[in-house]
Amino acid sequence: MKIRPVILCGGAGERLWPNSKTYQPKQFINFGNWTLLGKSLERTKASIYDSPIISTNKKYLKQVKNHLKKKKIRKYKIILEPEKRNTAPAILSTALIKDIPNDQPLMFFTADHLIEKISIFNKSINKNKSNLTEKNIFIFGIKPNIPSSEYGYFLTKKIKGNINKVSKFIEKPNENKAKKIIKQNGCWNSGMFFIRKDSIINNFKKHQPIIYKNCIKAIKKAKHKNNTYYLNKAAYVKAPAKSFDYAILEKTKEINAIKLNIPWSDLGSWKEILKMYNKNKNKYYNKKNIYYRPWGKYTNLFEGKKFLIKELFIKPKGILSLQKHHHREEHWLITKGKPKITINNNQFIKKPNDHVFIPVEAIHRIQNLGKKPINIMEAQIGSLLRESDIVRYQDIYGRIK
Repeated sequence: MKIRPVILCGGAGERLWPNSKTYQPKQFINFGNWTLLGKSLERTKASIYDSPIISTNKKYLKQVKNHLKKKKIRKYKIILEPEKRNTAPAILSTALIKDIPNDQPLMFFTADHLIEKISIFNKSINKNKSNLTEKNIFIFGIKPNIPSSEYGYFLTKKIKGNINKVSKFIEKPNENKAKKIIKQNGCWNSGMFFIRKDSIINNFKKHQPIIYKNCIKAIKKAKHKNNTYYLNKAAYVKAPAKSFDYAILEKTKEINAIKLNIPWSDLGSWKEILKMYNKNKNKYYNKKNIYYRPWGKYTNLFEGKKFLIKELFIKPKGILSLQKHHHREEHWLITKGKPKITINNNQFIKKPNDHVFIPVEAIHRIQNLGKKPINIMEAQIGSLLRESDIVRYQDIYGRIK
């Protein structure tokens, strides 16, 4: 029996657009002729997988179908939520559709993760397929490359058959605590699950009977048209809105881990997005997009919908004007050197891998006080991403009119 991939595609993406009333869900953002949902769908074409199931909500249906068409995926099923109820009801509803056998292995992906070295990932899934039971759940741990406070972690212990059993979850620790967790061979919790259908049903019956009761009704009364299940709204909205982690993982003791050492990111912040562009900047580089300034130069790497990615090169002793913007915020990722940063009345020195956030209307400046160049990745987010949205207060190069 092949593994049935399930893509959870209902997220709204508010974290990337906190100051905007109109935001793009992360899985649909065009990062440069590719999207995270597109990469997720490509992943399901591997030989170990059966046709994909996509769990989403009605306002994303058109975008999901456009992605399926673009990737030439003709055999699929869509489970349509009438209202967002978090991941627990979404996962259960997907498992309850009739044509999935009870012992069917289901691989739950999120639509907005970037996973590299897919062959290693798929081998690890296939290797553990025989270890699935009617009770247990496998989650995926990523070996941390830095002590990040942006991810949750978990610890494991070896049990019979060389299986890693999860012994403890740690929710987004600070950097010092993260260092200690890494020394204990802790992993980032990726938020992906590998589980059989009967295990999902058994765990929900035991730990979340109200969710189970209402999702059963939502599926039984669902309308089915053109490969799409329209879940019954009256029943579905009565299911408590809980995450799968809170509803099931924190209740059951039958959690095992598949530990991986592969590049992975949920691109859940502009810092992570800037890291991704920095790693792949040669793919976006174009000589025509280099602009020289008295303080150095910058390269426009990619302009998306309401965001622009740049790389700044500040020469030794180079000083940008003291300035602000009316229509955009900025995120900086320091990749080389130690710039002096001014934000309103605060000044500080930053180092490589530090992230700096510049709110709309904040008065700011970058200075290179050293003898070596400084490199900074910059994301501009807003309604006007042009040089015209610069209000200068001080400029050593005489550019104030």
